[in-house]
Amino acid sequence: MSCDELRDQYELYALGVLDAAERAELDEHLHREGDPCIEGVRRARELMASLALIAPESHPPARLRAKVAGMVGEPKRAWRWTPVWIAATACLAAVAVWLNLARHDDQRALARALLDAQRKNVEMARLTEAFALMNDPAAKQLVFGEGAPKPRGRVFVNPKQGVLLLASNLTPAPSGKIYEMWIIPKGGSPAPAGLFQSGADGTAMYLRKGAVDVATTGAIAVTLEPEAGSQAPTSTPLIVAAL
Repeated sequence: MSCDELRDQYELYALGVLDAAERAELDEHLHREGDPCIEGVRRARELMASLALIAPESHPPARLRAKVAGMVGEPKRAWRWTPVWIAATACLAAVAVWLNLARHDDQRALARALLDAQRKNVEMARLTEAFALMNDPAAKQLVFGEGAPKPRGRVFVNPKQGVLLLASNLTPAPSGKIYEMWIIPKGGSPAPAGLFQSGADGTAMYLRKGAVDVATTGAIAVTLEPEAGSQAPTSTPLIVAAL
């Protein structure tokens, strides 16, 4: 499988709920030097760590702990293996296998639900930050691509909060590529300002947090770069918003 096909399995890998074949497939990618899956799994593990930090601590009741401890300490009993018991044991084994498979499916469903909720929380936080930056009187609004078929949109530069890009008609970056923002000072070299991807519908919202010296900034630009990003632009800018 390609890295694009494995992308949806990074979080499930980090949670440990992939089956053996799926895990082996991803493990193979992780042993290849420079494989994009390495960075994807690293980010997934960071996400799982953040979920663990916000999960409420749970303590089982004392009576339940005592009961479980008592069950574990019970002496073994001798059983007489009659044909009836053999048949019953076989049935129980089959049920156990089915329950294990069902539990695995439930784990995957639960993991996906948790990830979906986390993504929604992150998206809500991003939107809140974006609205705050846009509505700040100190923000400077720049328009790019007017009258052009693609891409077009607006850039908001806030001296204290950062740079917000809103774009449409921005085709999703192909495999192995990603969009990179640049803050270009007047008379200086472009400085990398983060990586982002556009949605399937061609829209993009990217927020680069941090103070920006508006007086010395000449333009905000976007180029298509290798997936790991670049320290200097390697292609012609697709977006240029001059201050």
